Amino acid sequence: MVLRAAGCNTVYVDGSFVTRTEMPRDFDACWDDTDVDLAKVDPVLLDFSGKRASQKAKYLGELFPSNAPADAAGRVFLDFFQTDRDTGGAKGIVRLGLRRLG
Repeated sequence: MVLRAAGCNTVYVDGSFVTRTEMPRDFDACWDDTDVDLAKVDPVLLDFSGKRASQKAKYLGELFPSNAPADAAGRVFLDFFQTDRDTGGAKGIVRLGLRRLG
C-alpha cells in the first residue's frame, strides 16, 4: 500500500508468481509511475543497487517503475515483462488496480 499512498494506481506482477511454479520464492513487478509523487515513494523502491537487495529484503521481490528502461534494447519494464524470455513471444502478466484494494 506504500505505492498507493504515493499516488500509484496500478501494479503489474510478473515472474514465477504468474507461471506454473507451484511455490514461487519471490516476485517481479512494475508500478505505473503516472501521477506518482516520487517524494512519497519508499526510497527502497528507488534503490536498484546490489541487484535490488534492499527491495528483496523488505518486500520479498523486485519492483520497478513501469516506464523505466529494462534492457539494452530500450524496452520499458511494462513491455519487457510481457515478453517471454525464452521464445520472445508475447505473454501475460497480472494487473492489480490499487484503488480497489482496501
